[in-house]
Amino acid sequence: MTKVDLTEYWLKYQKDWLSDDSQIKFWEKSRRIGATYVQSYEDVRDCVTKKYFYKNRPLKVWFTSADLSAAKEYIDYCKEWASFFNSIAKYMGEIIIDENKDIKAYCLEFSNGAKIFALSSNPSQFRSKGGKVVIDEYAFHNDQKALWKAAFASAKMWKYPIRVLSTHNGQLCNFYKIIKLIKLGKLNYSLHTTPIQKAVQQGLADKIEGRILTEKERQNFLDELKNDAGDELTWQEEFCCVAVDESTAFLPYEMIINCKENNVSKTFDQLEKLGALYLGFDVARHRHLSVISVFEKIGNVKFLRYQIELSKTLYREQKNILYSILKLKNLKRACIDRTGIGDNLAEDAQLDFGKTKVEGVLFTNSSKEEMATLFYISLEERNIRIDTNIETKVIEDWHSIRKITTKAGNTRLDTDGSEENRHADNFWSAALGNYAASGFEDFSKPNIISGNFETENFKGVNF
Repeated sequence: MTKVDLTEYWLKYQKDWLSDDSQIKFWEKSRRIGATYVQSYEDVRDCVTKKYFYKNRPLKVWFTSADLSAAKEYIDYCKEWASFFNSIAKYMGEIIIDENKDIKAYCLEFSNGAKIFALSSNPSQFRSKGGKVVIDEYAFHNDQKALWKAAFASAKMWKYPIRVLSTHNGQLCNFYKIIKLIKLGKLNYSLHTTPIQKAVQQGLADKIEGRILTEKERQNFLDELKNDAGDELTWQEEFCCVAVDESTAFLPYEMIINCKENNVSKTFDQLEKLGALYLGFDVARHRHLSVISVFEKIGNVKFLRYQIELSKTLYREQKNILYSILKLKNLKRACIDRTGIGDNLAEDAQLDFGKTKVEGVLFTNSSKEEMATLFYISLEERNIRIDTNIETKVIEDWHSIRKITTKAGNTRLDTDGSEENRHADNFWSAALGNYAASGFEDFSKPNIISGNFETENFKGVNF
């Protein structure tokens, strides 16, 4: 066997995958970044080097993908790598591996007796077939729980490797649930996460183009790919490692994206030259983010001109930043979260700038309902505009609000509590700013949306 050195061949995220010898590895990934390709190399390497031969018993690799065309492509990759290793491997074509159940697979057999099988996603195909298990595009398999159960039993006890690779396909599938448990530390599996941005940063676009690209060219590559994806849901799931569940989203991607417009964002120095400004401030200190959002109101439309995130920032510094905006002559009204630690900031701002300019908002079920409902209506009617180049994390923050059904059967709005969704700090800051610009004096007085908003989207919602 020829000694193989591919140090300069693989990109960093591929090297990281290959160098990880964990028994169980999961890879949440972007489409078309060479994940299955590098997995086929690992599998052939394990066969050729006898890495997982048990008492000289030849290794069997069981690969399954969501469709047969992917299985054929994988076998073609394996044949290439067998040749690369100068290993004698015979392609057996499609063979029957279980006559009673008429189960067939594509097979590649090595001279040392090792075999690689590529089959469809029927869970029964793993029964009584020990060896290394590779599940490709797991989120798109039928009956994922049964498949995982069968694959786990086939490999785990005898310490064979298990490899699971997939893009996301919503939040209801077993792939997403396992990934979430890994991130929460409840499953001791190895997890690799490679969104398209990371892959491009580590050289994917350069490899595709066959030359070293500039940072601008890499960004253009991403921008073109995102534009060609056609919609935000496709972009997030297929390329950004984000599992989307539009059925429970309070603000669907389409509604948010529909409010994008060019040249909306402004710098701090430009604020004083704009029209009437309105501010929302969601206050935090340690675990959460403090976020200030500033809207300019033109007619009925509110433009998100300026937004600043403050992470673990001293209260004194937060106050200085807040006051620098409140001092602007065109800042008409500010709504500040006075729940808990924000109470002192809101109180000082009221004393220094007056109650007509500053309102401290106590977050209660009622006040949050008012703000969230009004924000929804404003987005739906395109009375809020955001910049075309607004950061993805802000959109994700707004989209993280979910319609959650409690055990009692009630519905409330909340995030799912995961780290990637943070705590909707951007959402509540923007909702406060939008409310400040909406002409209501304060939450203690009745208004047109108080408590009785009964549409299909809000009926029976408790906050």
